[in-house]
Amino acid sequence: MTILQKRRTALGSLFFLAGLCFASWASRIPDVQTKFSLSESQLGTLLLGLPIGSLVALPLAGWAVHRFGSKIVIVLGAIGYMLFLPLIGYSSSVWMLVPVVVVFGMIGNMMNISLNTQALAVEDMYGRSILGSFHGLWSLAGFSGAGIGAIMIYMGVLPSIHYLVVSGICFLIILVAQSFLVKEKKSHESGGLVLKKPDALLLRIGGIAFLGMLSEGCMFDWSGVYFKKVVGIEPGLVALGYVSFMATMASGRFITDKMTNRFGRLLILRLSGFLIFLGLILSVIVPTPFFATFGFLLVGLGVASIIPVSYSVAGRSKLYSPGIALAIVSTISFFGFLMGPPLIGFIAELLSLQVSFVLVAIAGLGITILSSVRLEVFKNID
Repeated sequence: MTILQKRRTALGSLFFLAGLCFASWASRIPDVQTKFSLSESQLGTLLLGLPIGSLVALPLAGWAVHRFGSKIVIVLGAIGYMLFLPLIGYSSSVWMLVPVVVVFGMIGNMMNISLNTQALAVEDMYGRSILGSFHGLWSLAGFSGAGIGAIMIYMGVLPSIHYLVVSGICFLIILVAQSFLVKEKKSHESGGLVLKKPDALLLRIGGIAFLGMLSEGCMFDWSGVYFKKVVGIEPGLVALGYVSFMATMASGRFITDKMTNRFGRLLILRLSGFLIFLGLILSVIVPTPFFATFGFLLVGLGVASIIPVSYSVAGRSKLYSPGIALAIVSTISFFGFLMGPPLIGFIAELLSLQVSFVLVAIAGLGITILSSVRLEVFKNID
């Protein structure tokens, strides 16, 4: 392989590492609940530690990448994942577990910003879009982590041992990959803590990412409920909607780059928003197993490209360094991910689940509109 191909492979393995660690934690959440005898509400409170940690880390990550370069933040974040994942398994009390989960969430977003900043640097070296393939590897790691978790549970392996095995895999990845990362020059300019007003490009692409993450979060949390209560599918197939959505989202990220290079970033964003709209409307109008599954497949394809393309656009901001720009867009989009699922629940309680899914469909249409008007904001991004 050429040095550029080695850089891409090494970075891809670190995206995989990040997805594997997160999925490994998620696959054993029921065991954590059982270990500490947590009620549903107590577990929900514990799980808030991840988004709280992520939110705290967003401005810090942008500053750290801007100040020290993405390579050092990636390596430190990967080591942090390697160390804190087993700590979750070995936590002996809830009081010990909560801060560990919060730090775990912080590490996750430090990795998110630094990995995507590094990916933009490698993308520039290639001279074409490759960001989607990295996000595809993260999604693939999610499936792999869930599969490994299922095997560990079947074999009766304790979460602490499971997490140590994953940490061993992480250690090998870090050992091999770190030497091929791009070492950027340190910036001695003030990066702030992302408190400055975003420019027009970042506000627009942040709005698109917000709507994309709102749609993604709703699909993660409400797909199974929709298939159970609205589609009325038999109990053994309740997960069909979620699986179909995840399958096309993951696979769609591997074709995002090819489509983006051929048709341009703006056209892909417009098409993605329309697919989200079309898929959800179809699922609402014809809530049968066949059409709802097909609709969720379309939504997965639509969601697949939103974040990779949004990050790629944000990294080309003329006013901010890539790390700061990504942190700004991530901050805006993160609120969509947090707000979407509770909003669905509130509207479903007030009106119906189908009405709430129509509103998510309108969010998809909003992506198409935001990427189609006042195009001077997107000057020179393709």
